[in-house]
Amino acid sequence: MNRFKASKFRHTEARLPRREAWIGGIRAGSVTPCGNQVQASCHWIAFSAEAAGVLGIVPLECEDGGKRTVSQLCCHSDVVTDFDFSPFDQLLLATGSADETVKLWRLPGSSQDMPSSAGLTLGPGGGPVDVLKFHPTADGVLASGAGKQVTLWDLGQQQPLTALSPHGDQLQSLAWKRDGCLLGTSCKDKKLRIFDPRASPAASQSVPGHEHNKDSRLLWMGSSDCLISVGFSQMREREVKLWDTRRFSGATLTVTLDTSPGAAIPLYDPDTGLLVLAGKGENLLYCFEAAPAQPALTQVTQCRTEGSTRGLATVPRLALDVMACEVLRVLQLTDTAIVPVSYLVPRKSIQDFHEDLFPDCAGTLPATSAQAWWAGDNQQVGRVSLHPAQKPTETFTSPVIACARQQESSTGPADTDTDRSEGSGYSSPSSLASPGSATTSLSASTGPSSGFASSPSQKSLQSILGPSSRFRHAQGRVLHRDSHLSNLRGLSLTTPGESDGFCANPRRVALPLLSAGGQIAVLELSKPGRLPDAALPTIQNGAAVADLCWDPFDPRRLAVAGEDAKIQLWRVPEEGLRETLREPEAILRGHTEKIYSIRFHPVASDLLVSSSYDMTVRIWELSTGREALRLQGHTDQIFSLAWSPDGKKLATVSKDGRLRLYEPRSSPQPQQEGPGPEGGRGARLVWVCGGDYLLVSGFDSRSERKILLYRAQALPEGPLSVLSLDVAPSTLLPFYDEDTSVVFLTGKGDTRVSLYEVTPKPPYFLECNSFTSNEPHKGFVFLPKTMCEVREVEFARALRLGQSTLEPVAFCVPRVKKEYFQDDIYPPTRVWWEPALGGSAWLAGQDGQQLRASLQPADMTPVSEAPKEAPARKFVPAAVYLEEKSDEQKKEELLSAMVARLGNRDDPLPQDSFEGVDEDEWAKYLAQIILVGAQVVGRAFVRALRQEFAASRAAADARGRSERPQSAAASRIIGISLQEAQQILNVSSLNPEEIQKNYDHLFKVNDKSVGGSFYLQSKVVRAKERLDEELRIQAKDQKEKSQKAET
Repeated sequence: MNRFKASKFRHTEARLPRREAWIGGIRAGSVTPCGNQVQASCHWIAFSAEAAGVLGIVPLECEDGGKRTVSQLCCHSDVVTDFDFSPFDQLLLATGSADETVKLWRLPGSSQDMPSSAGLTLGPGGGPVDVLKFHPTADGVLASGAGKQVTLWDLGQQQPLTALSPHGDQLQSLAWKRDGCLLGTSCKDKKLRIFDPRASPAASQSVPGHEHNKDSRLLWMGSSDCLISVGFSQMREREVKLWDTRRFSGATLTVTLDTSPGAAIPLYDPDTGLLVLAGKGENLLYCFEAAPAQPALTQVTQCRTEGSTRGLATVPRLALDVMACEVLRVLQLTDTAIVPVSYLVPRKSIQDFHEDLFPDCAGTLPATSAQAWWAGDNQQVGRVSLHPAQKPTETFTSPVIACARQQESSTGPADTDTDRSEGSGYSSPSSLASPGSATTSLSASTGPSSGFASSPSQKSLQSILGPSSRFRHAQGRVLHRDSHLSNLRGLSLTTPGESDGFCANPRRVALPLLSAGGQIAVLELSKPGRLPDAALPTIQNGAAVADLCWDPFDPRRLAVAGEDAKIQLWRVPEEGLRETLREPEAILRGHTEKIYSIRFHPVASDLLVSSSYDMTVRIWELSTGREALRLQGHTDQIFSLAWSPDGKKLATVSKDGRLRLYEPRSSPQPQQEGPGPEGGRGARLVWVCGGDYLLVSGFDSRSERKILLYRAQALPEGPLSVLSLDVAPSTLLPFYDEDTSVVFLTGKGDTRVSLYEVTPKPPYFLECNSFTSNEPHKGFVFLPKTMCEVREVEFARALRLGQSTLEPVAFCVPRVKKEYFQDDIYPPTRVWWEPALGGSAWLAGQDGQQLRASLQPADMTPVSEAPKEAPARKFVPAAVYLEEKSDEQKKEELLSAMVARLGNRDDPLPQDSFEGVDEDEWAKYLAQIILVGAQVVGRAFVRALRQEFAASRAAADARGRSERPQSAAASRIIGISLQEAQQILNVSSLNPEEIQKNYDHLFKVNDKSVGGSFYLQSKVVRAKERLDEELRIQAKDQKEKSQKAET
């Protein structure tokens, strides 16, 4: 385009499709700062789904004119931050995540099951992966950005080619030049950088970019030396800048768009020169034609869509409908749909191929390999014609992921997968199950979570929403105060972090006291109430208590480890502690330093293991009082130890950042070692998933609490998944329920107990409802499964130690049919109170397995055997009664019904009430509720916003009458008066520094990510705009006055 020649794209129009052409039935994920949230190849569309670590996959084109099927790809254990399709292999997808890994996936060629495992995994790296971009000319080269670092990977060799020099702040975007020679980046330090990776890891050019450090993007304009950047000015105005690397001292053109707060997503087509811009959270698409030679940026058209933009992507040119003169197709990701927007150039003839609109484009065959490119090969990708009769038919398959491996991982008994998905401990589509896997199920449950087989409509919802736990609605509640122990005095709250602080069995609880001499109070759980003010009989241990533990096979025997390096065994009388005990039953001596942890053997009687600061782990045979085995190999303090469920192995985690796995009867040295948590503040571990996996809680180098999942047979490979929780000083204490595969996590001094269902397949951790208490707890210990009230669907019970009380906490699953025994939640449980063999037999090499017992009461019928009832009621279609009522009546009735259903937490869950309803009726009713409810709430929300704006404008008009004419005009335009703006920003005078300081603080504290609201943020922004305008008016008046004074 030049000033003397009209552009052939000047009449380009954006055409929105009918709703039938939308890709609906999706749930888009939350917007992350980086990435476009949606990408497309010639075969597939990938988008961020609502579930963390999951991508939605849908075909680009309908098959045989039918509806598209949305599939789920479980990629990572944390949020997927960015992803990109290979420009050559249309089935190769790279994903990056906050779990610090990059994974490569080969998608199927047609509507087959998605792969269950990645073909290639890179990392973990030095932080969450922010951006990914394939090389435009060489196959197998991928650029990834994490934090301040950019790494170039050779995917074939599975190793980095180079790491570029660190940036000054958080990386925001990166882009390859079309010829593949240079790489450009934008950063939060407000600078744009150009790298020649093969020449030097340092930036060859650098220039200040946009004046505000809010999200900025950078794009190359094809193979030219020009770039496009999108960002914010110092006044928070969105702007587009054109740059020329030959004159990189400043932008050649700056165009201000608007003052919208949403970060702009730019898409540039180098073959047409069209630039499409859309703001996150907005419904307006801009289309410009960029001419870097002028330089000029000319608006071609703009399009307003129905839904707000969450993500944006272009379709490859080879997939365009060239005979309809479609020069560009954009995919807009909204909350519930993907909307394809076509950009068409009107032509009289639509039966001819217009070569002027569709020049040859880059093909799908790479020009070179990763090693050749790195050695200096600059060959360019061959160009192909878009003429329908000349389109290339050959396809390229990257050798990065071997096809044979993919075929092997995607074959297996389909029937087995289907059965596993219906009977597993978590709800997920069958395509998410690992085919042919022989891994033991996480839960011993064999029935579906509702007691009935899942209906097709429920399975379709699962495929849309992604995997979820059947315990996601679990509720924790403190039992009635009649069951509390209160008036606890003199409790010791300084037990080491390696100890739980107190211990309990079904009959008694042992609490260390603050008194001298290592006193321990033993209270009977069968006698709740307020304790007397007088002193209670105690156990006189003689030394400060480091850890204590009840014998699971003898409820009267208590083992106490002291800081004097001794272990004392005490026997509590059958009727309870009536007088002070001063003489232990036995004393175990051998450790030379303070003891940290003691644990009884889970299967064999009279066996106890202890760990000490002398760096040894010792196994004691209590029947003889001797040290039977001693394990070595530690180089620093041992934080935690745990027996495997079968009692054959012992795992430890220590301060040297290592996990160790022992087979005590085979060798005193560790069988395996692997990397543990980075932080040295404390760690805990527990066996999960039938003893096949280890879950470790600890800290990272930034003192953030995390949980890590390891395969017990592959500790050197590192964690399968890492999940960040929060920042707190206390170590997370994990308790794992082997019957439900739910892990409970809390720390001393916390007020929250987090629940996760652990699965052996991605995403590994399925979040459930958490339990929150009013005050911090000093300890949290769980009781055996036999203490649960199965008639109330209670699957775990714990004791919460407060400042002066001990409260039982019950964790229940809401169910409608409580009259039935929920056998999907209560499989036969281990008979933990009976040993499988004696300690001497175990030391001699024998193994035993404990029996299992059912928790089913004699007068209850399993829910799996409950008769399937006929539909109790038929729901009247919404259209029947909506036709006879006014709009106001419709809104009032629907909103009242929705609020009533959400108001009472104790009400049965809506999804549980669908049991016994016909599948067709269930799906129809759910669709009606979603459709009508969304329409009503949407209209009410829009009307409320209009009323609020009108009220603000009226108030500004009223207050503006007393202001100067220019100031009053500004108040009417912005919709807020000067006085109101000063009150919002809490400033008494128009001091620019004070205004900016208060604005930055109020904008930050009202951010959505920290619990604020967009409404309050908008108020702050409008107040800042009003005060800035007033400062400008005052400066102008002052200038005019000075000019008059001079004349």
